[in-house]
Parts: sequence; structure tokens; C-alpha cells
Amino acid sequence: MDLAAAALYLFRNFPPSTGIYAMSYAAIAKNHVAVITGAASGIGLAAAKRFAGLGLKVVLADLPGERLQAAAAEVARLATGGANDVAAIATDVSRPDDLVALARAASERFGHVHVLMNNAGIQPGSSMFGPLGNWEGVIAVNLWGVINGSRIFAPAMIAHGEPALIINTGSKQGITTPPGDPAYNVSKAGVKVFTEALQHELRNTEGCKVAAHLLIPGFVYTSLTAHGRTEKPEGAWTPEQTVDFMMESLERGDFYILCPDNEVARSTDEKRILWAAGDIVENRPPLSRWHPGHGEAFKSFLADKKD
Repeated sequence: MDLAAAALYLFRNFPPSTGIYAMSYAAIAKNHVAVITGAASGIGLAAAKRFAGLGLKVVLADLPGERLQAAAAEVARLATGGANDVAAIATDVSRPDDLVALARAASERFGHVHVLMNNAGIQPGSSMFGPLGNWEGVIAVNLWGVINGSRIFAPAMIAHGEPALIINTGSKQGITTPPGDPAYNVSKAGVKVFTEALQHELRNTEGCKVAAHLLIPGFVYTSLTAHGRTEKPEGAWTPEQTVDFMMESLERGDFYILCPDNEVARSTDEKRILWAAGDIVENRPPLSRWHPGHGEAFKSFLADKKD
């Protein structure tokens, strides 16, 4: 059994303890308050609808415009108190002052925040030596939006002393970092590292009842991933399926909410992740999955059923 196969065996047979995560699901309760960024469409809107249907008061944050207002109206139709339990707050997560204003508005409208979902993200595309603006925009929204959102909301969530959770939306591209869009990969790799550090900080804070979780979607058909397509590809999940899986994972106490899709099973994701880590351990070239000297070895590893 090689190193990667051994690691896969240990992961499957000796899963991490859920520990404090068990309280996360308690945060999702009737009359609690959820704040979701990037809530006007996709996974954010699906989460907002789910939380509203469970009786939470929901704050939708996204860029100003008709799309945000339309999303709030959709969510209000599912909320226990209708429009009284829903607020739409125009927010640019790349601007810390907007996030401070969002936290203030949510507190003034509904009181303590119990669920924060830092979900806003963009993907204009990037290349290593392409326009700097693409790099700056992606990192400002995808990474700084998560960092600032967590830092601005978490202290009050810790202080109110009730079960609470922070869900940060990452990406498999931030773990296996495939070539093609380096700015996006860098931003999502940062979200992973930040959220791990955030959970470490929270679990070591005395009396803290806040837990962090990393949502790692698979192929999801949203406006971010449509790329001009008007119909969902067979391989993609819907945002609603992704939120279903997220809720099941939170109930189990998972920190890493690693979502499959209709094309990629969890076992495949596990092997891709282990191979990426093996580049360091085995001293292979970076991104060896796509290296002409290692591509066939990766295919053999992926196809090996013995582990």
C-alpha cells in the first residue's frame, strides 16, 4: 500500500471526531437569524430559502439591484412571518465598511446573528500574466469578503453565548488547484486555510459556542458556472441539492462539507485530494496530475480499487 492509499485508508476508517461541531446544527432553529452573502442567486439563495422554511429570520446580502429584491420576495414567501422575517441589504463584500453596515443592520432589524454564510463569490477568469484587475477583484470578493465577514460578525456571535455557526464557501479548486484560473484558485485556497484557522481559534476560545465550517461544492449549475448555458448539464447538481447536502453534513458535524455531484463521487474527490498532497510528500512536480511525466500514474492511482 503506497502512501496515498494508506492515507485514504486511515481517513475512511478513522474519521475525525465531531466534537464541538454537534452544536452547529442547534444554531439553525426557529426565530434564529441567518445572514447570507451572495444571496441573490445560486447556493446563497437556495440556503436563504431553506433557512426561511425552517423558521429563521433571514438577511440576504448582495449587490444592489432588482435581482436582490426579487430574491428577497422569493424567500419571504417561505418565511414564517413573510416579509417581516426577511431583509435585503445591498452589500459589496469587497468593502469592509459595507460588511460593518450589514452587521449593524442585521442586529438592529432582528437581534443576535446565529448563522453567517460567507458565500459571495465571483469568477471573471484569470491568467497568470493577465489583467491585474481580475486578480484584485476575485481576491477582494472571494477571500477578503470571507475574512472580513468572519472577523466583523464573529465577536458578537461569540459574545451572545448561543449556538452559532459560520459557513464559508470554498471550492475544490482551492484544494486540488487545477490549472486555468489561478486567481480563483488562490482565493479559494485562502478560504480553506482561513476557515481552518478560524475553527481552531473558535474551539480554543473559552465558553465559545460558535463553530466554523467549510462548504466545498461540487459542480453546481449557477450563474457563476453557467458560462452561457441555459440548461443545467447532467453532471451538475442544483443549488438546492448542494444545500440539502450541506444541511445533512452540518447535522453530522462535518467541518469539511465536501459535496459530490452527478459526475464525481466522493471517492474520486478523495483520491484527487490525496494525490495533490502527495506532490509534496513524494516530491513530484507541482500539479503533477497535468504533468506529462506523471499523468498516467495518476490515472492508475485513480482507477485502483484495492484501497
